Amino acid sequence: MSVRTAGSREHTVIIGLNACVVTVIGETPHVLTVRREGIEGLPFGSFAPQEHRTLQIGLRDLVREQTQLRLGYVEQLYTFGDRGRHVLEPGEGHRVVSVGYLALTRETAEGASAAGHWRSWYDFFPWEDWRKEKPAMIDAMIKPRLDAWARASAAERETRRERAALCFGFDGLAWDEEQVLERYELMYEAGLVLEARRDKRALPSSAPPAAEQARFGEPMQFDHRRILATGMGRLRGKLKYRPVVFELMEPTFTLLELQRTVEAISGVRLHKQNFRRLVESTGLVERTGRQSNKAGGRPAEQFRFRREVLRERPSPGLKVRARG
Repeated sequence: MSVRTAGSREHTVIIGLNACVVTVIGETPHVLTVRREGIEGLPFGSFAPQEHRTLQIGLRDLVREQTQLRLGYVEQLYTFGDRGRHVLEPGEGHRVVSVGYLALTRETAEGASAAGHWRSWYDFFPWEDWRKEKPAMIDAMIKPRLDAWARASAAERETRRERAALCFGFDGLAWDEEQVLERYELMYEAGLVLEARRDKRALPSSAPPAAEQARFGEPMQFDHRRILATGMGRLRGKLKYRPVVFELMEPTFTLLELQRTVEAISGVRLHKQNFRRLVESTGLVERTGRQSNKAGGRPAEQFRFRREVLRERPSPGLKVRARG
């Protein structure tokens, strides 16, 4: 698509498609990635309006071509069009506007080709996994750097401190697992992640050297880590008001398997008995009358998702709270 602005030459706008495809493997959330030029990225490509009737059809075809994976549940995530989101070569004048999608699947290794593979999303966001305890890197690495970044600006010192406290739960504030994007953007602005250096942004004087930036999670191509952060926050929030977690479950499951999947996505540990009472009281599941036969543990009762709940009430989610 070409756009001509007043007093300027014609510019080309390319519509791209990005897929944030999520599954849970071994109680760990994974995202489907494609390695290009030695760095991980999400499956992406240009929309071809002459070939695809809709953007979503184009996305499904793109992911299947790149990874051999056929997508199930898909929803549009956000449109990413900030100037500079792609580093342009000299002489290039095009602007890339990308439509991001969130997809959930039960398929794992057998559903992806050698070109696409699954990576734990905590490889890219290690500070987001609170299931065992508060990640040590938050107090040891992130807080000192954000404090230095706040002190570096006399005009914005208090505002920066407040943002850091709200995002990371400093000064006794609660951790909000949904603020994945806000935390990543704060760290980008403070120059803590490698993308800030790679994008040739003006780094603040408090920014660490590249070797230390590499300790704040693996970088991704272009703005793909920002897109992944958006998808993580969306999914964590949506667990509470829509039954999307069942898109990641087998047709039958135990309540412990359901709890571990919710914990994997939310990044927080839940109280076992409170979770069981919540799930049973919401009418989201029903008993199958069968027992789990998985080796290595006591037989446990199996359940299945009650799809009827979608017609019974408008917000059938799991409004879970982290274990205190």
